Amino acid sequence: MKVAIIGGSGRAGREISAELARRGHQVTAISRHPENAVEAEGVTAVAGDVNDTAALAETLRGHDAVVSAVMFSDTDPVSLVGVVRASGVPRYLVVGGAGSLEVAPGVPLITTPEFPEAYKAEAGKGADFLTYLRGVDDIDWAFLSPSAYFFVGDRKGRFRLGKDALLVDADGNSSISYADYAIALVDEIETPQHSKARFTVGY
Repeated sequence: MKVAIIGGSGRAGREISAELARRGHQVTAISRHPENAVEAEGVTAVAGDVNDTAALAETLRGHDAVVSAVMFSDTDPVSLVGVVRASGVPRYLVVGGAGSLEVAPGVPLITTPEFPEAYKAEAGKGADFLTYLRGVDDIDWAFLSPSAYFFVGDRKGRFRLGKDALLVDADGNSSISYADYAIALVDEIETPQHSKARFTVGY
């Protein structure tokens, strides 16, 4: 498959690129700093900016799927979804955030006292992005939220999937490495299980 990654030089983008390349897919890693993209067979680094919508749509054209791995504060859903729509790419996957996951029915993580103030603005933008996506019915999208602690770590190859509730382990911890998150996202690209839906991954 041919997969484009917007934000291909970031932490999530690099891990997703590497996982796709490991499985033999062709990757176009798009970012403002293409020199920071993963160097691997099958990965082509391309300069691109989410604000240059016409050029970005043209870069995406002809791919089987596009992954958005950019900060929510750096873009807006109307613009980014519009770019995907204009490109004609049939599948759109978004690297989401944990803030909108529920710790109890109707109680998002972002509203809890423990949620770090420094991350609230970005988490709020992520929640708004998901709300917008839920009103999009002409694109086959999926929004994958990581667990609360999203960290650089080993590729274990084992994890659990969920839907809208925050996943926690037996000790009450909620975490997932970028490497294992990438496995879950690429699994979804290869074998779609979540159409026009959010899901989550954690240990």
